[in-house]
Formats: sequence, C-alpha cells, structure tokens
Amino acid sequence: MDDQRSNFSRRDFLRGLSASAAAAAAIGAALPGAASADDGKRDGGAGGDPVDASGADLVVLGAAGAPLALTIDGTARKLDCEPRTTLLALLRERIGITGPKEVCDRGACGACTVLVDGQPVAACMILAHDCAGKRVETVEGIGTPESPHPLQRAFAECDGLQCGFCTPGFVMSLKALLDREKSPSLGQIQAACAGNVCRCGTYPRVFEAAGKAAAALAAPGGAQQGGVR
Repeated sequence: MDDQRSNFSRRDFLRGLSASAAAAAAIGAALPGAASADDGKRDGGAGGDPVDASGADLVVLGAAGAPLALTIDGTARKLDCEPRTTLLALLRERIGITGPKEVCDRGACGACTVLVDGQPVAACMILAHDCAGKRVETVEGIGTPESPHPLQRAFAECDGLQCGFCTPGFVMSLKALLDREKSPSLGQIQAACAGNVCRCGTYPRVFEAAGKAAAALAAPGGAQQGGVR
C-alpha cells in the first residue's frame, strides 16, 4: 500500500484551534449568570470598588499591621494586627490569654475552641481580623478560681479531665450548648462535644460534668451561680 501524506498543514491546525477557542468563548458568554468584564466592580472611583459574590464590601489589608477592634471577655480591645494573625495567636501571644490551647493547629481537636458572638469556633482556623467588631469569649473570661462557672466547677468535681489540654475547648463548646439549651439530653451534650477530642478518654466524665452543670444552672438562682456572666 502506498504511503499517503496528509494535506492537513500546521496552518490549518492553528486556524482550527483559534476557531474552537472563539466558539467556546461565545458559548460561555451566552450561558446564564456568565460574568462580564465589569463583574466584581461597581460604579464610583477609578474602575469601581471590588466586591465579593454576595455584594458585600471586601476589606483589603496590607502586609503590615492593620487596626483591629473587638471585645474579648467583656473588655474592648483596639490594637494593630497583621492580616495573617489567627485569633488563637492574638489571644495567646498578644494578649496573654493562654486558656485556649494550640494542639493540632488544623481545627481538628477542639482544644482552642472559643465563642465568637456566642458560637463555638476553632480559634486556630479563624483570622483575628475576621472577628472585628465581634464578641469573643474564652475559658478565662467565664469564671475565676475564686468564682468558677458551674461548668468549670463541675469538671473539677467530676474529674472531667486528666492532662487538661482539651478541657478549655470542652468547657466552651458546652457553654455554647447550655447558653441556648437549659436541660440538654445526653445526645445533645455528645453532639455539642463532637468537635472536641480527649486523648485521655475522659468522655464519660465530661458528659457527667455537663449534666451536673446544666442541673446547677436550672436550679433556682442558677444563673447567678459562680462566675456566670
């Protein structure tokens, strides 16, 4: 069989490639919700101000420290903070609140749990600037050795800890639960602790302490017990 050479040249290939790219671009532009060249901007100023997909303003921070204002354990704080600083680093290294523990640094163990506007979060996984204008609560702010929160007292009375590294996170996760649920079931208590890991295996004592604290808070005058704020 004779060897036949193709008449398809390099120029034909490039011409076809350009036509395919143009067709793909035309199809993409015709799809519903396709972004235009001006998407992500709004009128006003040179080229407009950048906005995110929801239309909320984006705050652009430089590499140097930027002003940050938030409330930590009832105290208003104003300071300069680098954009890369996590809430955990701010608490431990800048302010000296060492109750939240840096253990996994991946948001997997719960030892650094604090409350931000009443919701439990892993402080190692949220930037400090994301908490601007918000209320942060730590284990050190809900009670003192002289006047502990019922949860703190119950953990001590029920031996709900061994090494103690996980304890601040458990206490704060459970406080978020007891703040919204006065008589939680065992299932609710276990669900509230789902993001907290105890490597010593003291879960039964932790659950017992949570139940005891809930009973103390539900008793007459319970909201005024210990260091409840």
